[in-house]
Amino acid sequence: MTTRRHALRDDQWERIQDLLPGSKGWVGVTAQDNRRFVEAVLYRYRAGIPWRDLPERFGHYRKVHTRFRRWAKTGVWERLFRALANDADNEYQMIDSTIVRAHQHSAGAKGGDANAQCIGRSKGGLSTKIHATCDALGNPTGLHLTPGQACDLDGADVLLADIPTDTVLADKGYDADKRVIEPLEAQGKTAVIPPKRNRKTPREYDRDLYKARHLIENFFAKLKQYRAIATRYDKLAETFLSAIYMAACVIWLI
Repeated sequence: MTTRRHALRDDQWERIQDLLPGSKGWVGVTAQDNRRFVEAVLYRYRAGIPWRDLPERFGHYRKVHTRFRRWAKTGVWERLFRALANDADNEYQMIDSTIVRAHQHSAGAKGGDANAQCIGRSKGGLSTKIHATCDALGNPTGLHLTPGQACDLDGADVLLADIPTDTVLADKGYDADKRVIEPLEAQGKTAVIPPKRNRKTPREYDRDLYKARHLIENFFAKLKQYRAIATRYDKLAETFLSAIYMAACVIWLI
């Protein structure tokens, strides 16, 4: 079993190796270095280093970065995440978001539209908001990016549209009748969401079940152990989201 820092265990690699391009059974040339490549990308995001500072054992950093971008464009990381998330425990799910600071190097993508790359400007400077859903065991099931100043409900519009559970847990920031409560009830789902103070008629909710919402906070804590995710350095939203999918896959494999 490997003992390298930030590397995958052998049992973790065995679970995903056949789902990656270049594996046996895929059309085209079989990739002999898939594991080394995946571990190179993990190392970069976990350590938060520039691509050019990758250790020599991973090969030339330009080749690693180019291949990562190619997999991001073709949706490899998202498909891997979806495959692992098929094993979700859907007794209930929860939704929340977290903000990460965007480094100055992440700005300036071609086209000049920072919002299109999910980079916004708020009191804290440049930032990106990561929206996520988790299952009843705290494993991620859905991910979405918006600019940092976006409302939590912008993520809910996407992630709750087809959520495969009968019960959804969320904090009071999601207590919105037209965008959250009513759509869930129309689908026959239960919203376990504390009412806002300004509600004239407070809604009832399962307080005991609501305590399980800490699991999604635990997920964000694990995600931010990846230093290049806790601080965004990627210019393109597609690249950054792919890195988050990759880290979420590792969380599934723990």
